[in-house]
Amino acid sequence: MRRITFAAMGAVVALGLTACSGGGAGSTDDTTGAASGDKGDITVGVAMPTQTSERWIADGKAVKEGLEKAGYKVDLQYAGDDIPTQQQQIDQMITKGEKLLIIASIDGTALANQLQAAADAKIPVIAYDRLIRDSENVDFYVTFDNYKVGVQQATSLLTGLGVLKADGTPGDKKGPFNVELFAGSLDDNNAHFFYKGAMDTLQPYINDGTLVVKSGQTDIEQVATLRWLQETAQKRMEDLLTSTYSDGSKVNGVLSPYDGLSRGILTALQNAGYGPGIADGMPVVTGQDAEIASVKLINDGVQWSTIFKDTRKLADQSVKTAEAFLSGGTPEANDTESYDNGVKVVPSYLLSSDIVGKDEIQPLLIDSGYWTADEVASGQAG
Repeated sequence: MRRITFAAMGAVVALGLTACSGGGAGSTDDTTGAASGDKGDITVGVAMPTQTSERWIADGKAVKEGLEKAGYKVDLQYAGDDIPTQQQQIDQMITKGEKLLIIASIDGTALANQLQAAADAKIPVIAYDRLIRDSENVDFYVTFDNYKVGVQQATSLLTGLGVLKADGTPGDKKGPFNVELFAGSLDDNNAHFFYKGAMDTLQPYINDGTLVVKSGQTDIEQVATLRWLQETAQKRMEDLLTSTYSDGSKVNGVLSPYDGLSRGILTALQNAGYGPGIADGMPVVTGQDAEIASVKLINDGVQWSTIFKDTRKLADQSVKTAEAFLSGGTPEANDTESYDNGVKVVPSYLLSSDIVGKDEIQPLLIDSGYWTADEVASGQAG
């Protein structure tokens, strides 16, 4: 995979919130901690949630290669979306004396004991893309601007419906449009940011009647999808079609926060007689992560859009953050206000994302080397 190398955008150094705040795991004033020793003697533990998503496979590979290129040893573990497995893997990393942890959590509330053990051993902890909650022992957070991702998803939905033009100005279509809403897993902090960004954008159009959520399901608890599972999203879409649209009315758009969910939603719609493509009556369906199967669907006119979060940049920024900790320094943060994990505001570095529709596949995905033209055509990674 070539899509593996997150280049930083401008940064603001956080003076009042350093990674060592509260005497947490990031303290490097003790020479027995991460700052001591040669790079080749230092092992970094990388805990990833699952290998069922090509996105997380690419992330793990990217972080591992970046750290190894910087001279460190790497212990990369995938937990199969099983919380006890991830807890055990992190426990083992601590027991083995690994000097820093990069964790993409399955459940952001389930690692308090592991993080306390890391703090006791003076092991810095970087939360990778998913904020770890309810612990003072999270030293740094590297992610995208997840609220903005939600805004982008909602904006893309409005553009696909014709309510907005591509430049953000009002479009020609006035509605009303029937839309249904999906959110991610409630135990993933990002899901809440995505949904808030999307709903803050969509709510004025719901209020004025341009958009109609015919099912009435608008609370995140009603529309959440546990573990981001495709089959769960497909089943909910099937149930919505049966319960809400059996009167002959049609769904015009679906807010989906992730490509895997989008494919389940699209399958349910196709099985109900929609499509096969947008030109044939398939609703406008959004997504996220630019997974290759969904990029092909966008290219083929089936899925409307995805949000491209270039995980090569995320991996790069994580490596830079790790190097700062391991050399005894303080990582750069460009956000020290947004990410309160319930115990502390975690200093963060936020990266930017892009809306990808059919016209953006070439410049954003192919020209950048993230996917090749052949991969887009086949829908499979080479």
